[in-house]
Amino acid sequence: MNLLITSKQYQCEEIIGFHEVKYLYSYYMQGNLCVGSERMERIVYLRLRHRLQVKPHETIVLSDVAQLIADDEVYDKLANLLLYRVSKEDKNIIIIDVMQVIKHITKCFPSLEIQTVGPTQIIVEVAVKRRKVSLPLFMLIWFLLFFGAALTIMNFHEDVSMQEVQLKIYTLITGEVDSRPLIFQIPYSIGLGLGMILFFNHVFKKRLNEEPSPLEVEMFNYQMDLDNYVALHENKESMKNIDER
Repeated sequence: MNLLITSKQYQCEEIIGFHEVKYLYSYYMQGNLCVGSERMERIVYLRLRHRLQVKPHETIVLSDVAQLIADDEVYDKLANLLLYRVSKEDKNIIIIDVMQVIKHITKCFPSLEIQTVGPTQIIVEVAVKRRKVSLPLFMLIWFLLFFGAALTIMNFHEDVSMQEVQLKIYTLITGEVDSRPLIFQIPYSIGLGLGMILFFNHVFKKRLNEEPSPLEVEMFNYQMDLDNYVALHENKESMKNIDER
């Protein structure tokens, strides 16, 4: 099917590149006429996920590693397209690059046009079976953390002379001298514990609100840096040595 459009009615620059999901129109100049040809073209939009967890010896299909937008006619076939099979040699980290995904799709479906959005790599983590934590080991770690945090707070108070400051504040407020102003120190200790709870936004496993705590933000930044490092060094396609030319 040929489309003839006069140059007086439309400018070719305005319509070049116009496309829909099922039809792609290409235009070129022929004399004073803008001639267009229509051909069938299916566009698939693909967005890789950031991280995926799989079990050992499991198969990975396209829907596991990416979000897809495609026609109903090809969506199920694309979603179940086999990309990778986990083996013992893969250890616990696998990097799948978007170029590998596109190469595999175009090999099986050469008539599709792939449009990628978002990240260019996905980290596949092979989840091994975790050992159960023994109760004595848990209690040992808990006591170490508890007494370590207590010593840290005590050493900080000693460095800034917190006791002398509290004695002076108590004397200024009451006009009396007391070496153990418990009426001032007990509320301070309770407030210190409540302040830690509000700061970390957790009471054991219960979150107080949806806002992330500073510790969670730091852990997230650390995880992102770690993922970027792994994605760069584990992906063989991201670096090429001069000897490999």
